[in-house]
Amino acid sequence: MLTLRQLRYLEALAQHRHFGRAAEACAVTQPALSMQIRELEKQLEIELVERRPGEVTLTEIGIEVAQRGERVLAAARDIVDFAHHRGRVLSGRLKLGIIPTLGPYLLPKVLPALQSRYPDLTVELRETQTKVLLEELGGGDLDVVMLALPVSDPEIETLRLFDDAFLLAVPADDPLPRTARVDARKIDQRRLILLEEGHCLRDQALAYCATARHEMPMSLGATSLATIIQMVASGYGVTLVPEVAVDTELRDERVKLLRFTAPEPGRTIGLAWRRTSPRKGDFVALGQIAVEVLGAASRRKIGKPARATGDGK
Repeated sequence: MLTLRQLRYLEALAQHRHFGRAAEACAVTQPALSMQIRELEKQLEIELVERRPGEVTLTEIGIEVAQRGERVLAAARDIVDFAHHRGRVLSGRLKLGIIPTLGPYLLPKVLPALQSRYPDLTVELRETQTKVLLEELGGGDLDVVMLALPVSDPEIETLRLFDDAFLLAVPADDPLPRTARVDARKIDQRRLILLEEGHCLRDQALAYCATARHEMPMSLGATSLATIIQMVASGYGVTLVPEVAVDTELRDERVKLLRFTAPEPGRTIGLAWRRTSPRKGDFVALGQIAVEVLGAASRRKIGKPARATGDGK
């Protein structure tokens, strides 16, 4: 009978494509890992690995077995979670993934509330792009992910948290007044500055600002909104900013914000987790805290002039 240890070693080999690095990741010696992989091949009566000098490649069936093994390992972790967290909400470890265009703006509000309300909870954070987060979620390396919806994977369950409108950041000397409403389809894409490939915010911006001319936006390998805002402030172009990021990123007087015409573009933020996870109660509680702290932050801003419109709305 194959073992979880063998599947874990195969998973590491698939990730690192090198026996030495896979063994290091599993905290075992290379001969021990190699022996277990050989034993797994013997039990399954198939070749899982193509062994070449200096590198390892999984066979076609090896890739399939590794993918199935990831699901088995994730299910095994879910069993452990069920035993450890039964009857206790948000306790122990929580491995939370979050996208970079959300983490810097939401976590400073959510984490203090979590620590205050659930002192027995230890949060382990992973901030990276959506594709990587969903892969790690499916493989059991993450418990829950906060990202832009929808998620098309039928094995993933989601919970909608809030809508996050997009605003247009332009140089302060732009001729349009702050009260102007902008048609997203009429934005000159040659002036549009976006995050590098792989960020979902880039894809969303391109979808909303699509034109018949198919002009390409400005090429910039930025990984943060802060860098792009500085480009806008210096007069190099314009960009889309999620409303949740405004308080943090839009403190530069050289930049002003404009709202879009209805229906305003935006994104829906939510949580995603494996359907097999026994910790749905934890994730719902986490979502409630996120919505609460954002609501409190919005109430604190009531009465302040709105930077995006200048009309107090």
